[in-house]
Amino acid sequence: MNGLTFDIAHLLAGSLVLVSFMMLYQDRLFALINVFALHAVVLALSVAWQAYIQDAHHLYITAAIALVFKAIVIPVGLHRIIQRLGIHRDIETAVGIGPTMLAGIGLVTLSMVLMLRVTPEADPLAREDLAFALSIILLGLLVMVTRRNAVSQVVGFMSLENGLVLAATGAKGMPLVVEISVAFSILIAFIVIGVFLFRIRERFDSVDVGALDDYRGERQ
Repeated sequence: MNGLTFDIAHLLAGSLVLVSFMMLYQDRLFALINVFALHAVVLALSVAWQAYIQDAHHLYITAAIALVFKAIVIPVGLHRIIQRLGIHRDIETAVGIGPTMLAGIGLVTLSMVLMLRVTPEADPLAREDLAFALSIILLGLLVMVTRRNAVSQVVGFMSLENGLVLAATGAKGMPLVVEISVAFSILIAFIVIGVFLFRIRERFDSVDVGALDDYRGERQ
C-alpha cells in the first residue's frame, strides 16, 4: 500500500472523528441531525475507499447502504418526527458543552493509546481504523449520556453504529449478509424508536427523558 492510499484512508477515518466532535457541540436538534447526515456521508466515502484499496466489491454495497439509509432516509425521517412533535428548540444537556468537549478529547486519547498498544502486530491501516472506530463509538456514547432529549440520544446511538461499521470494514470487513442484516436492524430500530417517541410525547407532552424521572419520582 502506497503512502497516498494510506493517507486518504487516514484522512477519511479522522474526518469521522472530527464530525463526531461537531455532534457534541450542537445545541439545536435540526443542526444535530444535519451533522449526523454529514457523518453518514463521510462514513460512506470511507467504506467506499476501503472497498477500493482492499478490492472488496461487496463493501461498495455497504457504502451505498450507509449513503441511502443513514445520510438520507433516517435524517429525513427524524426531521419529520421533530416537526410533527413540535420540538424545534435547543437540546437540553446534562453537562455543559465545555466539559463535554474535554471529556470527548480524553476519550479519543484513551482510544488511541489503548488500540495502538494492543494491536502492534496488526496491519497499520487496520490499527488506525480500529483506533478511530473506538473513538467514534465512545463519542456516540458520550452524546447519548450528555443529552436529555430522546431524539438526540437516538442520533448518538446511530453515530455509535457508524463506528462499528468503520471497525468492521477496516478489519477486512465482515460477510455481506451480516452487513445487510445490521443495516435493516438499525432501520427497524429507528422505526420502533420513532413510534416510542410519539407515545412518550402523547403521555408526557415532552420527549425530555427528565420527565420520566419526574414521573417515577426519582428526581426532586
